[in-house]
Amino acid sequence: MKKKSALIVIIVIAIALFYHFDLGRFLTLESIKTHRQDLFDFYEQNTLAMILGYITVYITAVALSLPGALFLTLIGGAVFGALKATLIINIGATIGATLAFLAARFVLRDWVESKWGDKLKPFNEGFSNNAINYLLFLRLVPVFPFFLVNLVSGLTQIPTRIYVLGTMIGIIPGTFVYANAASNLASIESVSDIASPGVLGAFALLGMFALIPTIYSKIKQKRPMPSL
Repeated sequence: MKKKSALIVIIVIAIALFYHFDLGRFLTLESIKTHRQDLFDFYEQNTLAMILGYITVYITAVALSLPGALFLTLIGGAVFGALKATLIINIGATIGATLAFLAARFVLRDWVESKWGDKLKPFNEGFSNNAINYLLFLRLVPVFPFFLVNLVSGLTQIPTRIYVLGTMIGIIPGTFVYANAASNLASIESVSDIASPGVLGAFALLGMFALIPTIYSKIKQKRPMPSL
């Protein structure tokens, strides 16, 4: 019980410090454009330190459900390049999402349930039919915010290993799209320039493909058994 209380205190302090020092001001499109060259120069001179530091920051932001993960992704794409950034971000985002998931399951369960318990039913229904495919759908199609999927999933019966695998695979397309867009920051005026209807439509189509096994299973279950 003491360990649980101490962890909650650490989480609250970390979130409070983020807002107290207004660290979110660095996670804007304008800030990224202004400091892109400085970050790239530091990366050139301190490659390993930059990668490890970036992963640590990404893990922290996702684990604490802090705003700005999208802009961290743009920073990664601008500094590391699309392919390398996709791999690095995948590591940070998956670990961070898993920590948030475990915190919701074992530490913050009562708070998460009181806050978003009304959204638990569709998650439970989806995971009970085909956990991996439903999670892939949630990751590919932004029906619910990324942080909300992390927290509410922790209240369901989905196994941790399935959650980790589904998250790791499901975030790859979106990560690559944003990281790749960051290579041409000068032409981006707002996030909506990246998340065009065509891109969102492609994600929706991928999400529907992920649900095909679940839909097929439901149809098969409703078919009457042939008489012998």
